[in-house]
Amino acid sequence: MNQLTTQGIILSRTDFGEADKIITLLTPDHGKLRLMARGVRRAKSRLAGGVELFSVSDIVYIKGRGEIGTLISARLTAHYGRIVKDVNRTMLGYELIKQCHKVTEDEPEAEYFTLLEQSFQSLDDATVPLELIRFWYNAQLLRQAGYTPNLYTDSTDQTLTADQSYDFSYDDMLFVVNDRGRYQADHIKFLRLAFNGNVPKLLHQVQGGAVLLPDLLPITQTLLFNHL
Repeated sequence: MNQLTTQGIILSRTDFGEADKIITLLTPDHGKLRLMARGVRRAKSRLAGGVELFSVSDIVYIKGRGEIGTLISARLTAHYGRIVKDVNRTMLGYELIKQCHKVTEDEPEAEYFTLLEQSFQSLDDATVPLELIRFWYNAQLLRQAGYTPNLYTDSTDQTLTADQSYDFSYDDMLFVVNDRGRYQADHIKFLRLAFNGNVPKLLHQVQGGAVLLPDLLPITQTLLFNHL
């Protein structure tokens, strides 16, 4: 049988029989894989160290005749172990993995693999606030699914300007001029930075970003709920 090699990030692990697990992995080039990891729950299993959560592993596998293949070997190439030392970072990590699992199809684009790896890197860095990671992650899911809001013109097709205040229309996914609106130029600039793919560590360095975040997080959360 032909052995295939790729990288994988664990999305889920399910006990099977006395010593096995069925694992679901996200890969950059083979979509999602469901693989049987035989004997992985035994104390001396060579596979156990390579199928940790919050990690990236080099894997070798064989395709199965059905939906489930067989894991031959797994070797960690990156493990973000500081995540599990903080319960709040661990819980957010589980949530982000679950969201990614939900929105990806059988053959998702490689960008989703990169997104999860960048998420782990951010969660592993205690200086990056959790709500900023959540906001950034929401923006990337929306962007990759084709639901980036209009951040350049308003509801009358006029360019967004620094001297106006705006509300946000969730139905039209754009800003609407309102003299008493809650969103100003700084909000829009920060949204642009997030939807352009800048990683959380860079967003954290934006002056005033922490003040803007409570106003902006609901936008990405609501759009995510409405569309994904």
